[in-house]
Amino acid sequence: MLPECRTECIPFPIPKFSLDESDIGGFMDELKTFHEQFRDCFSRSEPWENLFRYLSGQFSGLERKSIEPMALHVEGGDVRCMQRFISDAVWNDNKILKRHHENISEEMGDKDGVLIFDESGFVKKGDDSAGVSRQYCGSIGKVENCQVGVFAAYASRHGYTLIDDQLFIPQKWFEDSHKERREKCRFPEDLSFKTKPQIAAEMFQKIREDQILPFKYVAADSVYTNSEDFLDAVENIPDVVYFLAIPSDTLFWFHEPVVTEKQFKHKGVIRSRKVVNKKEKVPVRVDNFAKDLKDYFWYRRTVAEGTKGPNDYEFTKRRVTLCKKGMPDRNVWLIIRRTLGKNPEYSFFISNAPRSTKLSTFVWLSGIRWAIEQCFEETKTEFGMDHYEVRKYGGWHHHILTCMLAHFFLWHLKIRLGEKITSHYAVAA
Repeated sequence: MLPECRTECIPFPIPKFSLDESDIGGFMDELKTFHEQFRDCFSRSEPWENLFRYLSGQFSGLERKSIEPMALHVEGGDVRCMQRFISDAVWNDNKILKRHHENISEEMGDKDGVLIFDESGFVKKGDDSAGVSRQYCGSIGKVENCQVGVFAAYASRHGYTLIDDQLFIPQKWFEDSHKERREKCRFPEDLSFKTKPQIAAEMFQKIREDQILPFKYVAADSVYTNSEDFLDAVENIPDVVYFLAIPSDTLFWFHEPVVTEKQFKHKGVIRSRKVVNKKEKVPVRVDNFAKDLKDYFWYRRTVAEGTKGPNDYEFTKRRVTLCKKGMPDRNVWLIIRRTLGKNPEYSFFISNAPRSTKLSTFVWLSGIRWAIEQCFEETKTEFGMDHYEVRKYGGWHHHILTCMLAHFFLWHLKIRLGEKITSHYAVAA
């Protein structure tokens, strides 16, 4: 029999979004006011005006929101002008992004805010789009010809939204055989290969250095946890609590093992290296530990309220020492989540949270990390984030940036309207 569920406080409930066309009078006037603040981010008036047209197209009721149908739909739209605007026009991307963060901080900022890192794939035909390659595409769950973007999102008690993006470029694109393709896609001259965790680590460091967005928590998938680049970046920041997914084959000890110095002779020279004492038990795989754990040690908790009722899982936590290359590594919380039923599926996480941290905090973090998945679903469904047909490196980033702005704009309206809840999300311009 499972222990009875105990009511525990969490920093804030996982936010939800719902906004209806009927809630908003003068929608286009609101959009014009929002658009006005980006005037100085463009050197000429034409691209700034096209930004408004592009955003208007993204809010339209068009089934496919690629450049041509949007340009033909909006007032003053021109297909070629819109194509040049996305692919070739000069944007002050950094200034736009900084203003985006300032807006988020003003309306969503919270000392208990959460930064969330994840990737999203975009299936593509052909080989001409920047960074396209046969690689794992999370949106369809298999290897496919696609582009992959690394994203950062922000979630607080006031809402959630995307805050940064970077197109992942596979290493083969930097080989001499791809030189012509790099030139066609207008790669920046200083662009070099970076892994997804390295990209995420740079995003995190830049967000922290800017000191615009307040946050306390960081969440990410196991792709990023496996990298020392990302883990070191988030771990070395005082007062920042991470909650990171880990693979099922991760090894750990229940107690930090004793390490001793072992001497050996190599090429006539006496050397020494650290080894785990032979009397210590061998490290344990997290999946094996979870499967052997008795029901008594699991606690049933509601992660979120779904459309068909509460989403319930069972959780447990332990203080452990991680094993890295046979040696003790970090002392962390190990959090395990499993689905209900006879054949449960398990998920594993680690956290540097204080020893006094309650289980409810980890349950909450396991739920709120899905805010970035909501961002992906909403921007793709409502704003055509995956409908683009641009091939150039800069064009991809410009399109994604407009999707980020559009998504936040609706949250801006919802917050300004006083958290009014209705049943429909999309707003038609």
